[in-house]
Amino acid sequence: MDERYGVIEAGGVALHYAHLIGDGPTVVFLPGFASDMQGSKAVFLRDACAVRGQAMLRLDYSGHGASGGRFEEGTIGRWSADALAVIGAVVPTQTLVLVGSSMGGWIMLLLLRALGARVAGVVGVAAAPDFTEDLIRPELSAAAYAALARDGMVPMPNPYGPPTPLTAALLDDGRAQLVLRSPIRFAGPVRLVHGQRDADVPWQTSLRLAERITGDDVQIVLIKDGEHRLSRPSDLAVIGDATAAVVALCKGSS
Repeated sequence: MDERYGVIEAGGVALHYAHLIGDGPTVVFLPGFASDMQGSKAVFLRDACAVRGQAMLRLDYSGHGASGGRFEEGTIGRWSADALAVIGAVVPTQTLVLVGSSMGGWIMLLLLRALGARVAGVVGVAAAPDFTEDLIRPELSAAAYAALARDGMVPMPNPYGPPTPLTAALLDDGRAQLVLRSPIRFAGPVRLVHGQRDADVPWQTSLRLAERITGDDVQIVLIKDGEHRLSRPSDLAVIGDATAAVVALCKGSS
């Protein structure tokens, strides 16, 4: 397996990535909020791509994983720019299949807007577009809003580890990056995998996303007992199959 680890600098921050050399299109994995390129889904897809001889790019946004920068200084726009910078430096001309996990599903849609025809297909995994506006803001208490106004930050409970810093900048920038309020113009193959026991991002979010995408080749795969992380072997197999199917369709149309 010829996977090359590297670092680029963008915005004064060192961004780490791993590039698996292989056939196109290049699969790009976009991690979720406070996750990174060493997560189980990213590594599973890397291994599956290696078996097929498929090119893949994994990356860490600023403040995530091995990359530099502070998590608290990140926003949806900043992390999208990080992903664009790595893609531009490592695979500047290749055709892409974007795989976005949770928050990465939102970044996937912003990259789709920015990269246009270079994106041949997309796979959402418990995709969470607009989550700051639709999921976080409605749940904030008056005390939390007061803390955000006073301190610019409030700790947010995290079922997977220590509390995660929630910043006013993240919420404000999120409002400027919304994607579900208008049509998403894309004609390539789309697969959306979501668990119906997802306590963090309702599976109906994938239905909203499917409705917004203008193309016809959009399929939703619901895993009835699946939770948000979708990291069980059976979940990973579904994600792998969805990604392989999109890649095959993109190869067939090229």
